[in-house]
Amino acid sequence: MNGKLTNTGKGSVLYLSHGGGPLPLPLLGDKAHEELVALLKKITPALGHPSAILVISAHWEEDRPTITSGASPSLIYDYYGFPDESYSVEYPAPGAPRLAQKTADLLQSHGIDASLTDQRGFDHGLFVPLKIMYPEANIPCLQLSLVKSLRPDEHIRIGQALAALLAQQVLVIGSGFSFHNLKAFFAPSTTETQAMNDVFEQWLIDTCTNRRITESEREQRLINWQSAPAARYCHPREEHLLPLHVCYGVAGAPARQAFSFEIMTKKASAYLW
Repeated sequence: MNGKLTNTGKGSVLYLSHGGGPLPLPLLGDKAHEELVALLKKITPALGHPSAILVISAHWEEDRPTITSGASPSLIYDYYGFPDESYSVEYPAPGAPRLAQKTADLLQSHGIDASLTDQRGFDHGLFVPLKIMYPEANIPCLQLSLVKSLRPDEHIRIGQALAALLAQQVLVIGSGFSFHNLKAFFAPSTTETQAMNDVFEQWLIDTCTNRRITESEREQRLINWQSAPAARYCHPREEHLLPLHVCYGVAGAPARQAFSFEIMTKKASAYLW
């Protein structure tokens, strides 16, 4: 989708494909992530200066929704086999203990058991994209885990419980990847695999942006995402897709913009509400 990016004056919701580990970071100069980096820099001005940033990361799963509540979280370099400099990256953003408690309270008020942890730091699903988007690291941040059940309806419900955060100018980011088949990234592309990548991306863009379908229909499509064409090729395991379900739950509306780009020869997408 094209069009001018504008700040809505309240909190925004963004699902992004965060790329491969630390490779999007400018210090590594990976050309296969140039389109993603350009997109993140383009999107950021439209998000204004949020009061805080809540990130749902594909790299954290717990038995129940769990929120980081530390005042100064450390970084978790949860990737392997990358250049030495990627393990000395700094992103000293403050935590948001009060907002963490409010987030837990919102979940509890909607009948969703939630936990706080002041011990866990920020994983690369947070600090890699935010180092590109907000390099000053001066906006309070917190992370929300996925739930180990990996049930799409449960993650939509979690998002619905947190919709009130938008009124406080909180930026909600689902940090995942719209295509996440690790074996496919390291295998030669064929006409068949490219077609499977394409058809799932087309389905996802239509599902998230089509204003001709009702919200009930959109929700059911996302809940039943495994029925989409080439779904299990694109997501052998769904942890990188489910941050999108949380984002949709928060927004409860079609995305106002979708962005298509290429990462490591695969088509991927991001969505802004």
